[in-house]
Amino acid sequence: MPEARTPADIEADIVRRRQDLAAALDEIAVRVHPKTIMGDVKAKAAAAVDRTAGRAYVVANRTVTDVRSQFVTEEGNLRLERVVPVAVLAVAAIGGTYALTSRRKPAGRGKARRRHR
Repeated sequence: MPEARTPADIEADIVRRRQDLAAALDEIAVRVHPKTIMGDVKAKAAAAVDRTAGRAYVVANRTVTDVRSQFVTEEGNLRLERVVPVAVLAVAAIGGTYALTSRRKPAGRGKARRRHR
């Protein structure tokens, strides 16, 4: 047969349960507070950015390594058979761009005409 509880035991149990409920309500209030929610959202966004930046760094590093391996041997020497054609193309592209942008406009266009007195 279960032991009979005294009124003091029951009252102490009620006080303890009230304190537990108050603590639970305080925790809920903190969790649903707008500042807490915004902090959580900011932390998740920062973590997502960090993951994305980390992945981008890995991809960029891998790409640079792959491109470098196309122009440099394992010993660190240049592969002239690949460097020279790329250099020629770069000079041609820069020269062509310069030639296209340095063209002069035909005379008479875009200039204000003088009035005869």
